[in-house]
Amino acid sequence: MCRANTGESVQESELFVADSASAEEVSSTVPLAGSTVWFMAISVGAIVANIYYAQPLLADMARTFRLTVTEAGAVAMLSQAGSALGMLLFVPLGDTRERRSLITMLLIGAAASLLLVATALNAIWLIAATVAVGAASAAVHVFLPFAAHLAPPERRGRVVGTVLSGLLVGVLLARTFSGFLGARFGWRAVYAIAAAMMFTLVVLVQFFLPRSEPSIRLSYPDLLRSIAHLFWEYPELRESALLGSIFFCAFSAFWTTLIFLLETPPYHYGSQVAGLFGLVGMAGALGAPLVGRLADRFGARPAIGLAMGLVFASYLVLGSLGRSMAGLIFGVVLLDFAVQSGHVSNQTRIYGLAPEARSRLNTVYMVCYFSGGALGSVLGAWSWRIAGWAGVCSFGLAVSLLGLTVFAASALRTRRQRRAASLVSS
Repeated sequence: MCRANTGESVQESELFVADSASAEEVSSTVPLAGSTVWFMAISVGAIVANIYYAQPLLADMARTFRLTVTEAGAVAMLSQAGSALGMLLFVPLGDTRERRSLITMLLIGAAASLLLVATALNAIWLIAATVAVGAASAAVHVFLPFAAHLAPPERRGRVVGTVLSGLLVGVLLARTFSGFLGARFGWRAVYAIAAAMMFTLVVLVQFFLPRSEPSIRLSYPDLLRSIAHLFWEYPELRESALLGSIFFCAFSAFWTTLIFLLETPPYHYGSQVAGLFGLVGMAGALGAPLVGRLADRFGARPAIGLAMGLVFASYLVLGSLGRSMAGLIFGVVLLDFAVQSGHVSNQTRIYGLAPEARSRLNTVYMVCYFSGGALGSVLGAWSWRIAGWAGVCSFGLAVSLLGLTVFAASALRTRRQRRAASLVSS
């Protein structure tokens, strides 16, 4: 275990763990109503959707501001980069600040940022507002630990699962929503409507969510230092964070460039059809809990390896059959199933490392996850500019092959360590 070198730092770290553990043991005194759970699920779906509205609209945005494909991909990338930044800066505060007030402030920030996107007059304005939208959307990951805190132990898994389902639906239906409205009213209207939804949530949060005072007291610098301690302490966290970033990199490369594929022969479709592929992806992603059951039964690592192999297979399908609608649909279902399965398995793995520090574990994982997504968006668009759809699929194959290599190397290293430990014990 990695600890700070000074006795004072060790004492601070131990105090942090003790305080967090006591917080974990404290049950909410407010009965958790079913309406509160469903409000949380709907809220996280609406909030996370803000990050993904742009993907079916990128071609329209590019025409408005005369952007190249690569520059349009950078818009999607910066939204996800903003999410990673927001998770690092804001999500840890959920353990040391009153949670309802924190969520309210982030929702106000999200609404204001969405209005700035809707009224953007130039590309620089659009980019800055997009980063702010991503950062404010970190409210999603304040909701999730809040739900776990409010739920009684016997219902915690069910409650968190319900809220996570809302997040998943939001990710997938965002493209359908924005594609449909963008085709009829223009891309600016999508962001104006999204801003109105965030302002509505600001009001509703005051009625549906109870106040939740923090159980620990840490200064902001100490809070950030505790995250660094966790990162260096758990090699499993570092591996899952790296593999999670690879999963989301492959995922974002596809969804960022899909609209450009659909605008070319043989399809000649627009943003509305690109958005409808969110419904197609949902069919695959909603099957991911099956892999979660495998993770419970056989362990999370085998499920992660299986999911990475399926990402590789999905890009083989997309590369060879993506010019036909049937092949494209099959590839989308397989890709979304694989990525969501890997995400569920990774989170199952890291949440078992230190239950008293789940918010910080989630911060490390999700910062890496969205950083990978941001990289996938910009490199996917660059691959399209260089070699079209074949370039995108080649990039996806290369990224997933890297993930399989990381997974295999880790498995080999673990096997050697166990063999060495058994020899020492014998």
